[in-house]
Amino acid sequence: MNQTDWVRPSWKTMLIGLALTAGGGLSVAAEPAAAPHGAMPMQEQQQRLDKLITGVTTPPPGIDPVAWATIYVPAGNELTAERIALGRKLYFDTRLSKDGTLSCATCHDVSRGFTDDRSVSEGIGDHLGKRSAPTTMNAALLQSQFWDGRAPTLEEQAKLPILNPIEMGHPDAASAMAAVNTDRTYQGLFQKAYGRAPNYDDLGRALASFERTLIFLDAPFDRFAAGDSTAMSAAAQRGLALFNGKARCVSCHMINSSNPLGTDNRFHNIGVSARKQNFEALAGQALGILNQKNNTEALDKLALETDMSELGRFLVSKQRQDIGSFKTEQLRNVGLTAPYMHDGSLHTLWDVVDHYNKGGESNAYLDGGIEPLNLSENEINDVVAFLFALTDKRLTAQNDAAFREQQARAAKNRPFRDNALAHRDVLPFEQRVMGPAGLK
Repeated sequence: MNQTDWVRPSWKTMLIGLALTAGGGLSVAAEPAAAPHGAMPMQEQQQRLDKLITGVTTPPPGIDPVAWATIYVPAGNELTAERIALGRKLYFDTRLSKDGTLSCATCHDVSRGFTDDRSVSEGIGDHLGKRSAPTTMNAALLQSQFWDGRAPTLEEQAKLPILNPIEMGHPDAASAMAAVNTDRTYQGLFQKAYGRAPNYDDLGRALASFERTLIFLDAPFDRFAAGDSTAMSAAAQRGLALFNGKARCVSCHMINSSNPLGTDNRFHNIGVSARKQNFEALAGQALGILNQKNNTEALDKLALETDMSELGRFLVSKQRQDIGSFKTEQLRNVGLTAPYMHDGSLHTLWDVVDHYNKGGESNAYLDGGIEPLNLSENEINDVVAFLFALTDKRLTAQNDAAFREQQARAAKNRPFRDNALAHRDVLPFEQRVMGPAGLK
């Protein structure tokens, strides 16, 4: 997590905050960290959220009303003002962690694209997990939750980190509810929201209700798609053409009015973990453990606390074709959610495109659609420009600042660029079969 200066500093250092400008949007301002784990203080995060979400409409703009009512909001947890208010209070409440240092907003920080800018997240006792925290923006529109899809709904996802020993650390639901109930106002809030006393399942339902308000889908791309030819830069427009063509991004990241997130909601091995893992050995270890104890708790432990995390979807499906496969993440607001991939190993969008341009990392389980792209430097820049055009207008200033930071970093270091592979001067199997000299 502390590998580079791109990764977020610890709570003992100064952190970068975001201040609202008079003209709307967000701008960068330095301020001292006052919350553990480097998070912006909860009260300040809520103040920022008030500027971003000024009113809740259902369905949110850009979402088909029928799909919202029948797909994205489950029966029994229909959105109400009371459920949203309860969920919001819980989202920022550090009582949800055993030591009182973390809330949901610690790893899904309003000021950091609703994630934490870390390669892997930090839990109680400064424990580090094995995976990067996805953003909670638009998470309500995904078909499954977590990088491996082990939670089918927001309601189920919300409950797991609270009970994970290296995340929020409560030993069981009773412990979590005992901590929550030290705030007597929750009795009335749960009663108003769900008509009953506080309980753990309703806690998950309330958090999910709040997260369904975090819809950010109004980007330059959307205005361009609606007919405004000036909404995206010329570079971003060229990038869109590449995205749908030569760069082949659309193969997994289709994006349109009926699928606004830019994900196929499927799982793919793109070789990220192949640089450092023996998939066969890990798969054998995982099956040995899961055959003895195959429940949600065991799966959560493997996913977050062991190297078997790198098996991805295989931990859930136990299917050989899923070894090393992870969910296709959404592309919305992607400029704000670095570092990228399940392990946070790619620190800029230039790194991401470089990774795909060379055909990923060769391994026996590599997705068949991953192959060298032969993109030039100018074409890579254009694809990146398009990806930054997928950020909601409420976050424009923050997006612009992230672009400048990533561009400066990429100008100094491109660790995943391999032009020989990208342009097929060398084929992926050559060095593996023939040694360092390849076929020469």
